[in-house]
Amino acid sequence: MAFGKYARDLREQRRRVNRRYSVRQTAQRIGVEPTYLGKVERGEVAPPSEDMICRLAADLGEDADLLLALAGKVARDIREIITQRPILFAELIRGLDEVGDEKLIALVGKVRNSEW
Repeated sequence: MAFGKYARDLREQRRRVNRRYSVRQTAQRIGVEPTYLGKVERGEVAPPSEDMICRLAADLGEDADLLLALAGKVARDIREIITQRPILFAELIRGLDEVGDEKLIALVGKVRNSEW
């Protein structure tokens, strides 16, 4: 799914419950012009900067990494980690490409808990 459509659907879903999620109010909270946010949501302009995506994610209660991925971006901290050991991380990510979600979730849990 495209970043703009996902962001708009998410904002509209929130707006149905709480009117503070109008384009105008959401744009004001994240520090952009409402017309710009509308263009982003309609896909008329490229996805915004990482910082704006993170502010939007926080405002909408969505995971920033998910919105960044939909925008074709990777969080700055992850890029820094990868660039420290690019060959190892590239091999690791490519090797995990065919692993099912259940196994990945279990692996992530072990890594979080320092059990591996």
